[in-house]
Amino acid sequence: MVIGRLAETDQDSVDEQMDVIYETSEDPFAHEPVRHKALRVHSEQSMNAETPEELLTENYLTPTPLFYIRHHHPVPFLTTQQIQNYRLEIDLGDGAISKKKTKKKKTKKNAANIKLSLEDLKKLPKTEIVATLQCSGNRRSEYNKYQRTTGTVWGQGALSTAKWGGVLLKDVLDHLGVEPDEAMEHARFYSLDGVMASVGVEKALNPYGDVLIAYEMNDEILPRDHGYPLRIIIPGYAGIRNVKWLSKIEFAKEEAEGAWQRGLNYKILPPSVTDASDVNITEMPSMMEASIFSGITKMEILNAKKLRKAKPGDVIHVNVQGWAWAGGGRNVVRVDAASTNAVASNMKSSNDDDDSPVLSSSVSPWVTATLKEGSEQRRGRAWAWTFWEAKNVPAIVNKDRTIEIACKAIDSAFNVQPESSDHVWNVRGLGNNSWFRMKYQLPKE
Repeated sequence: MVIGRLAETDQDSVDEQMDVIYETSEDPFAHEPVRHKALRVHSEQSMNAETPEELLTENYLTPTPLFYIRHHHPVPFLTTQQIQNYRLEIDLGDGAISKKKTKKKKTKKNAANIKLSLEDLKKLPKTEIVATLQCSGNRRSEYNKYQRTTGTVWGQGALSTAKWGGVLLKDVLDHLGVEPDEAMEHARFYSLDGVMASVGVEKALNPYGDVLIAYEMNDEILPRDHGYPLRIIIPGYAGIRNVKWLSKIEFAKEEAEGAWQRGLNYKILPPSVTDASDVNITEMPSMMEASIFSGITKMEILNAKKLRKAKPGDVIHVNVQGWAWAGGGRNVVRVDAASTNAVASNMKSSNDDDDSPVLSSSVSPWVTATLKEGSEQRRGRAWAWTFWEAKNVPAIVNKDRTIEIACKAIDSAFNVQPESSDHVWNVRGLGNNSWFRMKYQLPKE
């Protein structure tokens, strides 16, 4: 498959070629990149694969081959000639304003359509940011235990972190000496594969918002699977807003058209709604700034030699490691971990006539974790995850000889993850940020 965002005079012929490809026997997925064998693949056409949870916190920057993949279509394949002809179009709309010094403060300028090559962008001051991206359906599989949803059954691995290199969108416009008219409220992003998404200009042009036109990932050329030749990075926002294979940026009065912005795909409906026809989708906001999330990747049992003798109701101790991430640049300020049955039993009154095992009611079952890599991020611009470790967490052995540990994170706005997924369940399975739980099976006696 050969596609590309060319000059406008050529784009129609490319679109026609795409139609022919899909209508003929040629496989549109014939030119897919080779993927790492360790990825947990959910579908191959289009490719959807997550980072194995046991590898999530092995490296603060996710190795590029292990970065999760979320595609809606075949990966665009550009010929050498198309790459040479590639131009990023920036459409400022009617009434673009020049910021260059004149006798007047600002003047109208006919700068509606600007086209920039890769080399043009690379001549501008380079900015690097470390940012975590997460698919909005991450942890959808846990929703399905409560009530069925629709979409890819992700575990916790549909998120990853990378160092992105490129040029800030704001710096591009500053270099050109232009800005969109004040009436333009949205920045729309168009992909070579047809995906369209948008964010408000308050984010897109915020000098502290770090919206980046990226051409590098982890100090290397952006791979095809992750947006080559360009992608937009909207740090702190839902993954879908970080449009890959960027072809055009448009400033407009209204948000982007299409299913990825205005349709059901990325809208969280109330838990009571199981049929989207029961609500007016146009009145529901799209997912933008992300919430607060966390996960467990490792559990180390202390005094492991005694495990075979452990009986239901016994208390053992574990060390727990994981990650936490908040959207909007909010810093993670605390992570707590505890045995789920210890939390439940601690909530019971001491007068309850119940033979369930309990920890001392005077002691909280929660252990506050030590925040590690990522905890030093600048206040309000914490675009990446934070690693954490909780030591000596007491856990009560269940009747089936398992223990279960839960974690919850708190961000700098003191948002905290809800205990149960039934509070945030929605038919599309989006935004699951309930307590993360991990079980460990003790060896047989």
